Parts: sequence; C-alpha cells; structure tokens
Amino acid sequence: MSWITVSAKIRRELYEKLKKYGIPVSEVIRRALEEEVRKREEEEVREALKRAQEILMKIPPEEIAAIVRSDREER
Repeated sequence: MSWITVSAKIRRELYEKLKKYGIPVSEVIRRALEEEVRKREEEEVREALKRAQEILMKIPPEEIAAIVRSDREER
C-alpha cells in the first residue's frame, strides 16, 4: 500500500483545541475521507440500481419468467 500526503488549512484556534484534547488529526481526517468516499460509492450504486430498475420495468414479467425458467433448465 502506498501513501500520499494531503493537507488542509484550519483556523489556529481549532488547531489549538485539537492539540489540547490530543485528537489524532491524521486518523480523524483519514476516517472522514474514507467515510465520504464510502457514501459516494453507495450513492453511485443506488443510482445504478435505479437505472437498472427503470430498464427492467420495461420488460414484461412473462419474459423475465421465461428467461429464469430457461436458465434453470440449462443447469
């Protein structure tokens, strides 16, 4: 695994509070960024599922049943 350094500017008073409470800045930033990426990925999947649902809604149920039946018979 390789690492890259990112930086952010914060108010000095926030920095002083972080030091005062011993908050591990790198760990908090890493977790926050990972959580944000996870949220975006989930949203991307939800959108893909929504598009797939819209497509599947156009297929008649009888046709879907026939495809499933055909697939089961091939096994």
